[in-house]
Amino acid sequence: MDTVHKIGRRKTAVARIYLTGGKGNITINKRAFENYFTTPTLRYKVQQPLQLTDNLASYDIKVTVFGGGVTGQAEAIRLAITRALVSINEEHRLILKPEGLLTRDPRMVERKKFGQKKARKKFQFSKR
Repeated sequence: MDTVHKIGRRKTAVARIYLTGGKGNITINKRAFENYFTTPTLRYKVQQPLQLTDNLASYDIKVTVFGGGVTGQAEAIRLAITRALVSINEEHRLILKPEGLLTRDPRMVERKKFGQKKARKKFQFSKR
């Protein structure tokens, strides 16, 4: 099997994955998966597409991810893995699409506007 390269994004996090056939090893930024994501919730998010398609021990995944926080990075990796699984086998789309894993989350931080304190918050108004 050839290496499949896909990109996933969430907020400002960008994840590039390289998926090859293997035993289920996940390496993130040259660190072990368990060392990079310490909480069970984040580990579940990353492994969710593999669990739904019963491919937990079928592929080795090498990930480079940067930007954002840990949750954004985990969800960016999840999107990239989902895209890679669908490109390998089109039947996986029927399983992953109803779970909402193929949709890129478009929510981003709103920019700060001039003449205001933050994006929506205004400076304090003084009547006199």
